[in-house]
Amino acid sequence: MTIQEIEQQIIDEFANFDEWIDKYAYIIDLGKECPVIDEKDKTEANLIKGCQSRVWVSCEYREGKVFFKADSDAVITKGIISLLIRVYSGQTPQDILGNEPVFIDQIGLKEHLSPTRSNGLTSMLKQIKMYALAFSLKKN
Repeated sequence: MTIQEIEQQIIDEFANFDEWIDKYAYIIDLGKECPVIDEKDKTEANLIKGCQSRVWVSCEYREGKVFFKADSDAVITKGIISLLIRVYSGQTPQDILGNEPVFIDQIGLKEHLSPTRSNGLTSMLKQIKMYALAFSLKKN
């Protein structure tokens, strides 16, 4: 699936909820399904800087695509990173770098996060893009 198709799925899923409390509960549920990082990869190098909670993201590059795994010590944050992983994992570095996550505004996520969580979201996205950039440069 393309990034746009995955984002549309997420937008459609969130449209099923009228209240933000239900959307938060859904985000928490999504976090439980997040591809979990191996304990050995919970290192300082994989820790996202700028997040209030502890968030680790690891990735690998296979067959021209980047695959992400993550974990967090906060349930909402784990749900947020799981959304980003869902959108970007399994995509090419060029697609990751060329697509901003429009679903975040479409579902109203950023406006319903505290400033520190919003900063964390920005930091998570920045790290995913940095991994993609590194892999795009490595193959050239």
